[in-house]
Amino acid sequence: MTYYGKCIEMVMKHLDRFQPEKDSPEQFLEATAASLQTLSPQKQAFIMEILSGCLEYHKLLTIVVDAFYVRDGRLCLRADYSLFEVICYLATFQLEELGFQLFRDVVRSQPVHKVCQFLRFLFNPLNLGSWIKDEWSLVYETSHVKENWIDPLMRWQPEIQELIDQLQGELTSQLSPPKSKAKVTEPRELSLTTPRPRAIPVPEPVPQVAKTRPVPRSTYQAPKEQRLLEMTKRYNRWKAEELLLQANFEELRCAVPRSRGEPQLQDSKKKPRLRLPPRILKAQKLTFYTPNDNAPVKLNTAAILREGALYQRQVEKELQRVDRLVDGAGDFSEFLEWQRRMQAKDREEQLAAGEVRRLRGKLSHEEAVLARQQVAREKRRTAELKKEETAELMQRCAERRLQEEKSTKELVEQVMETQKNVRVAQTELRKGRRRIAQEVTEENRELLQRSAEAAKEEQRRRCTLVSQLRALEFQPTRRGKLVDLTQIPGHGLEGEMSVVELRERLALLKETRRRQEEERRDQIIQGKRAKSQELRDTVEQVALCRAAMGRSAALRWEEKKARWAAAGAPSQDERVLELQRRIQEKAAERRARAAPGHVPAPRAVRPKQRAQLEAQRRLELERSRERWLRAQQPGCGPARRLGAA
Repeated sequence: MTYYGKCIEMVMKHLDRFQPEKDSPEQFLEATAASLQTLSPQKQAFIMEILSGCLEYHKLLTIVVDAFYVRDGRLCLRADYSLFEVICYLATFQLEELGFQLFRDVVRSQPVHKVCQFLRFLFNPLNLGSWIKDEWSLVYETSHVKENWIDPLMRWQPEIQELIDQLQGELTSQLSPPKSKAKVTEPRELSLTTPRPRAIPVPEPVPQVAKTRPVPRSTYQAPKEQRLLEMTKRYNRWKAEELLLQANFEELRCAVPRSRGEPQLQDSKKKPRLRLPPRILKAQKLTFYTPNDNAPVKLNTAAILREGALYQRQVEKELQRVDRLVDGAGDFSEFLEWQRRMQAKDREEQLAAGEVRRLRGKLSHEEAVLARQQVAREKRRTAELKKEETAELMQRCAERRLQEEKSTKELVEQVMETQKNVRVAQTELRKGRRRIAQEVTEENRELLQRSAEAAKEEQRRRCTLVSQLRALEFQPTRRGKLVDLTQIPGHGLEGEMSVVELRERLALLKETRRRQEEERRDQIIQGKRAKSQELRDTVEQVALCRAAMGRSAALRWEEKKARWAAAGAPSQDERVLELQRRIQEKAAERRARAAPGHVPAPRAVRPKQRAQLEAQRRLELERSRERWLRAQQPGCGPARRLGAA
């Protein structure tokens, strides 16, 4: 046993040194064989055979040992990893060749409690027939794994179980304390005072929960802050419109177009007042002051040029129109009046169409509420059917699980019966494998001797080459070289020159480039000055045009406001009345479905309330039409409003 224990210990030592990521198995085996030359040939062959087998089947052994550490060997040390690999290799691949007697000696040479725990895990029929077979089948073919490894392990299982029981009994007998003839001290119980039994606590009264308050009505109403925000928003919008109208009235009126026969407006109070001329701060962003406000408006170069070109085109069109009028062209005042009436009629139709769309949307909302209630009832019915189907499926799964457990128990019983009838065939197969194992051992011993001699010869040749290379490194060499910077290389190329001449030419080239850069810088400065002067002229022209456009916008606004006041309230449309009636019917139907036991009586609307609602609706229509017309009028975009201000 000591002989096998030392061999296994040496195998474990070499396995701990092997690193699969860095070392090659062939080179590692050669290095190990060279280090075992001092041992006897029989011992050397035994160690090399186990070591080469462990390296060859490293993946299969790792699967089993890792699973052992996860399941049954959580308390085992990681230092015994190589020991479990060796035991697993001998039990799986060498048990037929070694024989049960030799395998038992090897097992007895190692720590008994560790080996017993690992063998019990390895030879468990449930482990062999389930996950070990599946994991090994991922590396090798399933038929090969089952015939050559799993079936032999299942046949050896009864004998290994007897060995485990025998070793466990020996371990228990060793751990049992020896019997002594001396009298054993018997402890006596102390006579302590018996504590009194605890009193039964008085049950605490059940607290009464206070009655909860009903949900306040404000939960389903819009918050007060939202109404305040809406009022503030409307007030701010009215204030902005008033400020815009006031700014349009205070603009210059020198460029307002007039039709024939219209008297010239004279207003001595409204005279153009320019506070400061435009100032240019930068080439990209320029600042000018408006006539009626001290706040500066910053524009970049592109915006100023674009707006100047726009006003220039408008001036040219106006001059062309004046020329045509001078030449005798007709007036379009009648056509414009007809166009204005048609536009007012179109606006009324649009307002009526907008009201129709709003009422149709409200009608669609009522219909959607009714459809949502119907869908909710359908979903509740579907959920009840789904619960019944789920209960039936759970019952079927339980019955199927019971049937699977019964079939598994029958399969285990069949496997146990098969193991009892294969011992006769195992004896004959064991003798043949022992003879083959002896022959293979002799061949391996000869191959290892040859490989050791070849490794020694290769080592001698390498040492000779290393010594020669080191001798060449120590020979003296000349590393310095004299260089003349004024000498031409003389390679026969065109334009050859010395380093000194090259440096002089580079200095002249730098001076020439510096003069060119100064000239170009002067040209850029002059161009910037000319561009700045052009921008100043454009800013002045833009300021004048903006003032003229603001005055014309104010006049148009006054004319439109006068037309709105004369137009009156829009007429009621029949489509609007029909849609209102349908909406009331749908709302009544929805309330009836929501509360089937209570049908509220319709309330009659008082004549006074009806008149107030009608007046409020007309006021809202007038305001919406004003906003729409104000948005449709030309020259009231963001840029023109900014210029008018």
